[in-house]
Amino acid sequence: MSNKSYLSIYAKSFNWAGFFLPKKTYDKCSALYDFCRVADNIADDNENIEVKEIKFNQFEKDFTQKNFDNLIVKNMWNLIDEFKISVKIIEDLLDGIRSDIKEKVILNSKKDLLIYSYRVAGTVGLMMAKILKVDKKSSLKSAIDLGVAMQLTNISRDVIEDSKINRFYINNNFEEISSTINLADTFYKNSFYSIKNIPISFRFSILVARRIYRKIGYNILNKKTFENYQNSGKIYVSNIEKIFETIFAIFDLIKLSLTSIDEDQIKHDHSLISEEINLNERI
Repeated sequence: MSNKSYLSIYAKSFNWAGFFLPKKTYDKCSALYDFCRVADNIADDNENIEVKEIKFNQFEKDFTQKNFDNLIVKNMWNLIDEFKISVKIIEDLLDGIRSDIKEKVILNSKKDLLIYSYRVAGTVGLMMAKILKVDKKSSLKSAIDLGVAMQLTNISRDVIEDSKINRFYINNNFEEISSTINLADTFYKNSFYSIKNIPISFRFSILVARRIYRKIGYNILNKKTFENYQNSGKIYVSNIEKIFETIFAIFDLIKLSLTSIDEDQIKHDHSLISEEINLNERI
C-alpha cells in the first residue's frame, strides 16, 4: 500500500469529516480504521471460504499474540494501551467480521441485524469515542448508536451489491430498505445530544460525519421504488451535498451549545443487543 491510509481510500465520508480533526487525532482514527479495514477485506476478498478462514485466523492470531511485525496489529495495540480500550470490543468486531465468512449470510430478525451492526460498526464507534477522549457512559453508548446507524445505512445502500455475493442482511425490497433507514434514523437521533460531551476540538467533525452518513439514507428514500434504487448504482453524497451538510452541522453545533440535557434523559435502545452482549463490560 502507498502512504495513503485506508481511511482516505475507502471511507470518503469519514475522510471528509476527518479534515476537521487535529492531525494527531486523525492519524489515530486512521490507525483504527486500517485495522478494521484489513480484517474486513479478508472477509470481502474474492477467494474461497477456506482461504478466507485461514487468512482471518492468522490475522486474529497475530492480534491476540501481539505479533508486532504486523504494523497494523502493532498500531492497534498502541491504541488499546493508550486509550484503555477493552479487548472484548475487538473480539466483538472480529466475531462480526467472521460471521461474513460463509457461503451464504442471512439475518433473520431485527435482533440479528442489530447485533451484527453492533459487532461490525457499533464497536468501531465505541473505540473511536475512546480515541476522542469521551468518558461518560451515556456518551459512549451514543457512540455505539452512531456506529449502528451508519452500518444500517451501509446495509440499506448495498442490498444489490451484497446479494451478488450471497449476503442477505435484509430482504430485497424497497419497503424493507425504507424500514431499515427509519431504524437507522432512530439510532442517529439517539446519538445526537451526547456529542456535546466530546471535547470541543473533535465535536464538529463527528457532527459532520453524522450528517453526511444520514444524508445517504435520505438519498435512498428519494428513489421511491426498488426499480429506481436498483438502477441508481451505488448511492452516495455528492461534494455539493457534503458542503451543505457541513454547513448544517454548524447549526447542530450551535444547537448543542444551547441545549442542556441530563445524561439520564438520553435514550439508548440497546435491549435487543444486550440480550446477547453485555455492553457495560465493553464501556
